[in-house]
Amino acid sequence: MISYHKFVLDNGLRVIFHQDKSTPMAVLNLLYNVGSRDEDENKTGFAHLFEHLMFGGSQNIPSFDEPLQKVGGENNAFTSTDITNYYITVPAENIETAFWLESDRMLGLSFDPKVLEIQRKVVIEEFKQRYLNQPYGDVWLKLRPLAYTQHPYKWATIGKNIEHIEEATMDDVKSFFYKYYIPNNAILVLAGNLELKQVTDLCKKWFEPIPMGTPYHRNLPKEPKQIAPRTGHSNNKVPLKALYKVYHAPGKSDDLFFESDLLSDVLGRGQSSVLYQSLVKDQKLCNSIQAYNTSSIDPGLLVIDAKLNENVSFEAAEVAIQEAIKSIVNKSTTEQQLQKVKNQAFSTLVFGEMEVLNRAMALAFAENIRDVSLVNEEYEKLEGVSLESFNTLSQEILQESNCSTLYYDTE
Repeated sequence: MISYHKFVLDNGLRVIFHQDKSTPMAVLNLLYNVGSRDEDENKTGFAHLFEHLMFGGSQNIPSFDEPLQKVGGENNAFTSTDITNYYITVPAENIETAFWLESDRMLGLSFDPKVLEIQRKVVIEEFKQRYLNQPYGDVWLKLRPLAYTQHPYKWATIGKNIEHIEEATMDDVKSFFYKYYIPNNAILVLAGNLELKQVTDLCKKWFEPIPMGTPYHRNLPKEPKQIAPRTGHSNNKVPLKALYKVYHAPGKSDDLFFESDLLSDVLGRGQSSVLYQSLVKDQKLCNSIQAYNTSSIDPGLLVIDAKLNENVSFEAAEVAIQEAIKSIVNKSTTEQQLQKVKNQAFSTLVFGEMEVLNRAMALAFAENIRDVSLVNEEYEKLEGVSLESFNTLSQEILQESNCSTLYYDTE
């Protein structure tokens, strides 16, 4: 159980405090409720661009890292389809430095044209290096538009086209900032060796004076039910053929997410999984194979990712995958197998909660999905997955009509 205290500032900023007296450190985690799903389809990649721009200086602080380093702190950030998350770890006695820095960024960026040009180049280079010039790097640029036809999950977090970042204007940047980077669209978590009164006073001092923005009401197009299989073909300079099969599955805001997550574990988590045992160990068709959930808030994807051994055809590998899937659909999973993946999931949760930073993030993520109380319900919900509910959801998800397949060939 993760203990916490929650309160809301006058400007709508939700604050969650988790005390841990066993560490000399403190964490300030600031989650903005904006990800790539919130972008204009003709101006994608902005959520990720902002992750970079936020380190380019604010209205009163030209260098973000320098004052933090002087007090022994570290910071980083990441963007996903659903959120943008910034975090600072610092010795607890220096936590006010983190408040000062992060509140000034929320108050306003410097909007320096030089910073925009520098970060634009950084993002463009990242697009090229991670997505275009890395083996299998462009897979999600291909898979997302294959699996999604309406929902904005159909483009990757980096953006749909590199031209969208190349053509971004300062007006575009300012518009994005003042729409999403506002107190009432954010969740602030403080965790570590701190006191509640200390946290409350610092929040009122540094964050409460920031004006509330126009509330953002998300109204995204829903993805229609897929009723026929889809296929895509691609090739690149990669060492092995790859086969990707993705199935629409419940998102983290759905009570059935845990059945879906355990299903991916039974299929392809570790060497004892159904797919590994069949395609890697027994039939030796694949060099590697795994299954996982994208774990997005809105309905996501259950992914099967297989790298084929040399001289193995796509057809042979796909037939073997479908046979393994058929066994699960036909209720071959035992109580023992289900309990095994539950135990793996429990272990992941326990180890994840050992670090105060991970606890801070978990609190922020839970609040952003629905309510912070969800953070302490995962064990119960995992344990509550019955073999019957597991089999029912497996039969619903693992239909070929619900599947998009990408055949990724070598050149």
